[in-house]
Amino acid sequence: MGTVPVLSIVGMCFAFLVAVGLPMVLMVYAFLKLKADMRWFGIGAVTFIVFALVLEQCLHFVMVRHFGEALTENLLLKAVYGGIAAGVFEEVGRFTSMNLFKRKGLNKRNAIMYGIGHGGIEAIIIVGLTSISNLITSIMINTGTFEPMLSSIDVDTKEQTMNQISLLWTTGSLDFYLAGVERVVAITLHICLSYIVYRSVKDKKVKLLFLAIVLHAGLDFVTVLLAGYVSSLVLEIVLLVLVCILAVLVYKMYSKNRETA
Repeated sequence: MGTVPVLSIVGMCFAFLVAVGLPMVLMVYAFLKLKADMRWFGIGAVTFIVFALVLEQCLHFVMVRHFGEALTENLLLKAVYGGIAAGVFEEVGRFTSMNLFKRKGLNKRNAIMYGIGHGGIEAIIIVGLTSISNLITSIMINTGTFEPMLSSIDVDTKEQTMNQISLLWTTGSLDFYLAGVERVVAITLHICLSYIVYRSVKDKKVKLLFLAIVLHAGLDFVTVLLAGYVSSLVLEIVLLVLVCILAVLVYKMYSKNRETA
């Protein structure tokens, strides 16, 4: 059994702090500075869980069961399908929740709070929990307390476990840091898309909902496709540039909105 590099462990700590800390800081900022309603953080979080982690995953289960490797092993098809599925479920989820709870004070500030909740809970579940699990396992591996635990399990399970945990010392340290950077990009994207969908609800313009779906699907498509050809660092740089451009455009929309309610 190998040992997990210290730089990788620090990277896990970094990813955990970003995934859990950034949403909390943004939530407090939106509450204190923007005077946003904390309830919209919860609405965003619950909507992500229902539409992305439950409904979307049900679709994935059915699709993989019916099409199997024809879907999962074809990179282009996987990128197209994954992007469309994520775009439709998450943006329709935003649109549905904002319409359902618009009497709870839906305004531009609460749209931002919604985006923080949506992107924040995704970061906590996907990266935060994974990072803390990796961190605990890595410490156990390096202190020699993990291997004795494997003696009580059967050979097949032990082999599967070893294949999984070997990623902790074979994965480049940089990738653990990039997991935190990727969450910054993702949370920013969710805030931007939440504002666009909010404008769709407020202005009764369905075309803005379709815009949000296309943007979400397009960025997910780029993510999956590029991941098969370029390094994680190059991928994150590309996504960072694209999301920064979107953030500037959305910020201009937000600033021009003289809403007072």
